[in-house]
Amino acid sequence: MASSVRAATRLCSFYLFTSSRHNVSSGFSWSCRLCSSRPIRSSLYEHVLEGYSHKPKLDMQRVCEETDAVKREVENRKGDLRAADVGLIVRHSITCRSLKQYCCVIRTSISQSGRNYRSAREEGRAIREKLGQLYVQEGELEKEHYCRALRLPNRSHPSVVRDQFDFKPKGHLEIGESLDIIRQRRLAHVSGHRSYYLRGAGAGLQFALQNYTMDFLQKRGFIPMVVPDMLKSVVFEGCGMQPNAHKSQVYSLDPSRFPDLNLAGTGEVGVAGYFMDHAVNFKDLPVRTVCSSTCYRAETDTGREAWGLYRVHHFNKVEMFGVTSNETGEESSQLLDEFVMLQKEIFSSLKLHYRVLDMPTQELGPPAFRKYDIEAWMPGRGSFGEISSASNCTDYQSRRLNILYEGNDGNLKYAHTVNATACAVPRTVIAILETHQTKEGTILVPEVLRHYLGSEVIEKPKYTPIKYIGPNQPKRHTSK
Repeated sequence: MASSVRAATRLCSFYLFTSSRHNVSSGFSWSCRLCSSRPIRSSLYEHVLEGYSHKPKLDMQRVCEETDAVKREVENRKGDLRAADVGLIVRHSITCRSLKQYCCVIRTSISQSGRNYRSAREEGRAIREKLGQLYVQEGELEKEHYCRALRLPNRSHPSVVRDQFDFKPKGHLEIGESLDIIRQRRLAHVSGHRSYYLRGAGAGLQFALQNYTMDFLQKRGFIPMVVPDMLKSVVFEGCGMQPNAHKSQVYSLDPSRFPDLNLAGTGEVGVAGYFMDHAVNFKDLPVRTVCSSTCYRAETDTGREAWGLYRVHHFNKVEMFGVTSNETGEESSQLLDEFVMLQKEIFSSLKLHYRVLDMPTQELGPPAFRKYDIEAWMPGRGSFGEISSASNCTDYQSRRLNILYEGNDGNLKYAHTVNATACAVPRTVIAILETHQTKEGTILVPEVLRHYLGSEVIEKPKYTPIKYIGPNQPKRHTSK
């Protein structure tokens, strides 16, 4: 048994020597900003030391076994922790565990040899003294470990948006100009501010989105429609818009030549005009329609999103519009939920990261009883951007436009209307270009669009882009 005592003595001496060379406060210095000005503290661990609660059971096994995954999660999360700090936490955890194991081995050796080591009493006293020193170091190391490890974030759900690039993502305009598929510069003398051209794969992407969305909805029973782009003010007002208001978003044609004609900012107005002063038979409800149209908006708030496709004067959009009954009071709410589900299917199939927002009253326009906005993550912008919305207007529009349905008893009742954007092309293009960009500058086309676009990748064209030769050439500084 004396040999066990001597082994324990050597073990204590070795560990104390090692720990003195690799002091806790120096060998494991904390490199992040968390302790640059003050020591790390944990109120939770102090609560434990005071005896008010048990030690937290952290899942350090996962952190140690899946260190690379934890580092990636930390890098993608907000906070002061960085990937390098995870490595330090892991080393602290391993050292802490090793020290506990050594102390356990020494205690076991002492207990086993306790009855027979009278001749080695002095050695036993030395062991206890050294073991006491190890306990102190164990406590200090454990405290430091908990103070740091408790700052680790939770793991992230696979569906949560994260930065998937190993390079700095570009904005859609930079991408589009590089691939020569978007042009927005030098158009002041052509079509004015907030206009744009799509060329080649850019135009193809617009057609692909429109055709895919139209096909998607027609397969689900939607009736396709082509609607007028120019409509009377009465239809706009019936839909809850004010074409004659100050700073209206509605473009009006020259009244001296075309009295009371306005350009539609959404296909919803055109479809609503189709049902104006008409009644739908109850057995045909709900009526689900879809149209693809060009939309025109004045965008008088010119200080926002001055460049790019996010806020422009004209764009193409695929719109859903539904007319339903009001027998139970739930029909339009159910149709709204159906439209939102279809929107989610479309954006999921395009492999976009999005979120659905139930909008507060401050964000509801006059006709909306309830409204959802869908925002997609746009990596180049580094933020979410609205790409779609869906509104339940109940009987607001039908009472103004005289849209009714004929019940089984022959009585006419006001219908409920629901509208939703299936695909606003420019903003969806933004999300696709920024989400599916590669380090090489190409775009991976979402699988559902490849059949329509005719390619899997959008690459830089082989032709030479056209060259500007107009009068507004950039000034060249020549040396004298």
